[in-house]
Amino acid sequence: MKALIPYKKKNAKSRLSPVLTQQEREFFVELMLRDVLLSLRNAQIEDIDILTTPHNGIPDDAGGNVLISKHDLNEAINEYLSCENDPIFIIMADLPMVRPHHIKEIVSRPEDIVIVPGKGGGTNILFIKDPSRFHVKYYGSSFLSHCNIARENDCSLYIYDSFVLSTDIDEPHDLIEIMLHGYGNSKKYVMEKFYMETGRQRARINASGDA
Repeated sequence: MKALIPYKKKNAKSRLSPVLTQQEREFFVELMLRDVLLSLRNAQIEDIDILTTPHNGIPDDAGGNVLISKHDLNEAINEYLSCENDPIFIIMADLPMVRPHHIKEIVSRPEDIVIVPGKGGGTNILFIKDPSRFHVKYYGSSFLSHCNIARENDCSLYIYDSFVLSTDIDEPHDLIEIMLHGYGNSKKYVMEKFYMETGRQRARINASGDA
């Protein structure tokens, strides 16, 4: 079994720009990648590929095999799947709250395809037992697209419902979830940059020193 992590660092996470500078965002996405890599290794997945585009500056000590592609996400991943025979675990790099037990539960499922939906109809994780029977279609309502692709290819399907795995970090309000439920590099960074406001309303973040 192999894991594949699509990764973008350059100009990443523009929707976090109200609270983090470009340099801070690029540093933060690298920390999230490291958390995902650590959970994969702790789940005994050692064969890990990081799929990225040129000029994304993945550090040598991050771990994983770096694959450079100039294609868009769908074309790059589908080309990758076409060359593989073993099961593939595709996980997005902005899921720093994933833990080893989540990964073990997903890969132990008997179904052909396991999908972890993301917020707003996205797809955060795909576990594909036979890459020859599946292709990806990210963007838009990719969760529905992937469900349909599985059915069209007569693949058995399981939807893995998890709050923390559905929470990809895109918006400033997502950072509060890392403070509440996260761990590792990304949580430490967010806790250093922000503090949590609580009260009668929902918890929210505020920049350190802005009280």
